[in-house]
Amino acid sequence: MTTHDPGAPRRRRRSTLPALVMAALAGLTGGALVATTPAAAADTLLSQGRPVTVSSTESVAFPGSAAVDGDAGTRWSSAFADPQWIQVDLGSSQAVTSVLLRWEAAFGRAYQIQVSADATSWTTVYSTSTGAGGTETLPVTGTGRYVRLLGSQRATQYGYSLWEFQVFGPGGGDGGGGATLLSYGKPGVASSSQNDGACGNCLPAKAFDRDPASRWATAAGTGWVDPGWIYVDLGATATISQVVLQWDPAFATAYQLQTSADAVNWTTIYSTSTGHGFREAVTVTGTGRYVRMFGTARGSPYGYSLWEFQVYGTGGAPITPPPLPPNVTFPATRLVFADEFNGASGSTPDSSKWTPETGAGVNNELEYYTNNRNAFMDGAGDLVLEARRETTAGSSCPGGPCQYTSARLNTASHFTFTYGHVEARIKVSGTQGLWPAFWLLGANFPTVGWPASGEIDVMEHVGRAPNAVYSTLHAPAYNGGNGFGSPFTISGDFASAFHTYAMDWDSSHMTFYVDGTAFFTVNKASLETSRGPWVYDHPFF
Repeated sequence: MTTHDPGAPRRRRRSTLPALVMAALAGLTGGALVATTPAAAADTLLSQGRPVTVSSTESVAFPGSAAVDGDAGTRWSSAFADPQWIQVDLGSSQAVTSVLLRWEAAFGRAYQIQVSADATSWTTVYSTSTGAGGTETLPVTGTGRYVRLLGSQRATQYGYSLWEFQVFGPGGGDGGGGATLLSYGKPGVASSSQNDGACGNCLPAKAFDRDPASRWATAAGTGWVDPGWIYVDLGATATISQVVLQWDPAFATAYQLQTSADAVNWTTIYSTSTGHGFREAVTVTGTGRYVRMFGTARGSPYGYSLWEFQVYGTGGAPITPPPLPPNVTFPATRLVFADEFNGASGSTPDSSKWTPETGAGVNNELEYYTNNRNAFMDGAGDLVLEARRETTAGSSCPGGPCQYTSARLNTASHFTFTYGHVEARIKVSGTQGLWPAFWLLGANFPTVGWPASGEIDVMEHVGRAPNAVYSTLHAPAYNGGNGFGSPFTISGDFASAFHTYAMDWDSSHMTFYVDGTAFFTVNKASLETSRGPWVYDHPFF
């Protein structure tokens, strides 16, 4: 949490935070409690962009396809009658492990989730008569090509309306059909590679490490030519069923996927001249020990660069990658970390939970962060973070000594978590020049740096925009002014009252809230096909 004050008058400015709460977090370090709701391995979103059939629509403005487009601002809405249904065709028989329903105000009180092999005979895998609306994540066990929500009782006089209808399982987008990730940890060879200040250690192996924050790139200058290529040695002959390419902006518009038994003689199993970059999952049929991406036309003035080059199939000599964190379900039910800030007036934050960051600010800030001299309890259940106009002797800020002092606290050495619900009730200061924030940073920050660690801004408030707050994600492919986020605005000034800022986070999405209103949802599948890799499957503080 930070407060910046490069232009305040000679008086103190405060941001206060009563009742910081984090609930139902799974995959925690240090033996922390896990969610009481069922957890499963992180699965693949199977329904994104798949064909949809519905019983009815309220109008042409609310088609069934809007429920599987990954856009939190579009929805399907049915006629105002019972029963109604929506079904999605996954394209092939798939194991289904969970279904996420993100309801509009017109939700279902009683409904079933069903699976089918032929869209005629249905098996019910989940049933309720007490649907609560909002966001419902439903653990299920079933197999089928078609998945249907069958509503039998509406909760309102209107129909059924879903912002999103998401189906998850272990197959689908990555491999499918029992295919195995064959390329993890395997050696790679490329036409060239980059290792300089612009892309340090961007070697072929980085495309096969299942780390979405590291990448391979062809050498600067000399590697910005056609053709450019990279191949992986699977260790033994394999049957290849799918290749997933997660491109950097330096992508290929024309490329071939090829297999070989000896890395000398190559057979093309896929070819395109309309590559679009970002994430491309290509279904193929081929056999070989080596698999190559052979680029013949670049989509930018630069070379070729891949965050991930994943090969799926059977055979080979696969290395089992580390397991992904256990998933969570919502609503969150088990509280694992909280601070109500009920200390005596003038007392400092609990040192078993919070560490004060000290020193000159970053990002050209003009303040110096003190060791809790600017962070204290007010005796009424609030933590006060106070910006003061004062020069700190010996400190170094842009242009000379720091002109202000402020406070910045973190839980890095006390508490980290992967997935769950986090919220804080905050009253910001509205002074122009201040920039208070409530945010998460990847716990691997000390070793990988920013933005490779990932950053999740639950709330930022810029003093010059009193009626707006911002929720934003930062990663190597999108950060700083190019971060992926959204504002939330009100008719008044956020500094005039306390507001609750919150986020739900699991393996497939994040949803951000202000005072209980969901205003921004980031879906992993759509993020990776439009902006770049999802780097949020590890602990944050």
